[in-house]
Amino acid sequence: MSVESWDPKAAKTKLSDKEIDKFLAAAASLDEAEFGLAASDVEALAPLSRHELTDWAATGAALDDLEVVALIKLFTLAEAEFALWEAGAKSPVIPLAAALKKRGAYPDNLTAWIKAHTDNRFLPYGSLLDRL
Repeated sequence: MSVESWDPKAAKTKLSDKEIDKFLAAAASLDEAEFGLAASDVEALAPLSRHELTDWAATGAALDDLEVVALIKLFTLAEAEFALWEAGAKSPVIPLAAALKKRGAYPDNLTAWIKAHTDNRFLPYGSLLDRL
């Protein structure tokens, strides 16, 4: 009998192109009510708004800089708008910001914008314990 190991990163959900398109459309509609999302979409996308469940690092690496910044803004604002999207230290903002920093494309004013638009104390850096 053998013992198998479990890799939590392997258990993460990969976003479909359709889901990414919905998030990007919402990110392009930040000035609209509920970011242009139908109530059913808000509920259906809620589980994907936490990075321990979804591979946001891979998604961020696959998108261009402007799309990643748009998603960061969406998830920063959406936590206050949708109770189901509250993520705390598991916010997609954290791996998305890390993807921008890794490629040297993190805008100088983005941290100030995030801090001005959220009460989530973990944004954009994440939990100190997660970084140790």
